[in-house]
Amino acid sequence: MISIDPKDRTERENYKLLIGSVTPRPIAFVTTENCHTNEVNGAPFSFFNIVSSAPPMISVAVQRKNGEMKDTAYHIQAEKEFVVHVVDEDNVEKVNKTAANLPRQESEITHEGFQLINSDLIQTRGIKEAKIRFECILFDLLTFENEGKPATDLIIGEVVRFHVDESIYHDGKIMYEPLRAVSRLAGNDYATIGDIMTIERPD
Repeated sequence: MISIDPKDRTERENYKLLIGSVTPRPIAFVTTENCHTNEVNGAPFSFFNIVSSAPPMISVAVQRKNGEMKDTAYHIQAEKEFVVHVVDEDNVEKVNKTAANLPRQESEITHEGFQLINSDLIQTRGIKEAKIRFECILFDLLTFENEGKPATDLIIGEVVRFHVDESIYHDGKIMYEPLRAVSRLAGNDYATIGDIMTIERPD
């Protein structure tokens, strides 16, 4: 087995080891809104997971570029709210295109033709194309440094409203087969649900 000291590797080399190892990763498509311009921005993130179910909380890690906050983290810090959408086979192509670098004042949502939909409890709007979306309020935002410079913003949000399409909801549960969620691998590769293995948990 190869043993690697991350201190001997560059940030990019460590990044490749992590994203190639921690797979598959769920993808969050996050919308944020600038209250001054009412412009809605959207971006996908695969450093995303559940934090807690009581209260319901999720996390999204946003990598900085040259120490500068990305639009998503910048807007969440300012507005204290955001919407997370589950990426599926029907919307993954359009979501992927929103990862392009656009000027801060230009909306990826408008650029890709997503349909906006109002939220119930927060001002930030979501998109209609997602089968699942979470309205979130900011619980905490932690900034991690690398070599003395801000490198990553870890956003923890409390889910204050679930929106679930009727086609994937039954008896209080999400049916993953019709949801057809897509996950992230490394490079340009994605994964679908594929084969399912059932293992019962011990008592």
